[in-house]
Amino acid sequence: MKILLFGKNGQLGWELNRTLTTIGEIISLDYPEVDFTKPQSLRHIIEETCPEVIVNAAAYTDVDGAERHAKLATQINAIAPGEIAEAARRIHASLIHYSTDYVFDGNKGAPYVETDMPHPINTYGSTKLEGEKAVQAASANYLILRTSWVYSLRRDNFVKKVLSWARTQPKLRIASDQIGSPTWARLLAEITAQILAIASQDRQAYFTSKCGIYHLAGAGQASRFEFAQKILELDPAPQEQIAREILPALSTEFPTPAQRPLNTALDCALFQEQFGLGLPQWEQALALMLIE
Repeated sequence: MKILLFGKNGQLGWELNRTLTTIGEIISLDYPEVDFTKPQSLRHIIEETCPEVIVNAAAYTDVDGAERHAKLATQINAIAPGEIAEAARRIHASLIHYSTDYVFDGNKGAPYVETDMPHPINTYGSTKLEGEKAVQAASANYLILRTSWVYSLRRDNFVKKVLSWARTQPKLRIASDQIGSPTWARLLAEITAQILAIASQDRQAYFTSKCGIYHLAGAGQASRFEFAQKILELDPAPQEQIAREILPALSTEFPTPAQRPLNTALDCALFQEQFGLGLPQWEQALALMLIE
């Protein structure tokens, strides 16, 4: 199986680049090899490499930055996925594209299922939703995987921030009213590889039969505060912490350019039913990541 991976330098892309090599030939690209601000150029790359599967992990993920750079976020998150999907359709390639829990407004009060109506409240979520729609409009041989609160020990993410804060601040205040489903990037990459391994027998038929949007995130849910507590509890070098107190706070105490949805935990039952696969409880995944 020939796989074209976009976004190899991101925290998910890095894990995909190392994991998908077990599935077949992989061509991994990122900026500056490919310029996602010029989405039309993606068609030429896809036609030139002629992959069987395209995995798009490229995204503008700076939630606050998207408010200041809406055009850039739109090019990468909305226009580029549509161009990729259209090119994939023309060469009969299958597409896996990743999206986000931030397509929801967080007001449901319970984990979101795939049939819930998206209603993003910030530019990042809006552009990712437009990307979903563009993929759907262009291709019938795709999987869109919505995930939540992705972390790893690479790039900028909540786990690395909490570990850093605990080493530099005696008291931490963490939002207790933001709830999501923490997801380790490596496990997300590994389950993607499993999907492709299963699909390898009859790729087009498999993708056509499974085509759609699925929620795929760490099992369970947690507030940012609960997530931070568990990070510090599992810290492999607790002696380096100077934080002696961690306190719950409200999101309103931390004004940011982008509004955050309060509860975007994802229900992943449909994915488990359709693929026979799933991610472990978020606490178990976090423990595995921190003992690496």
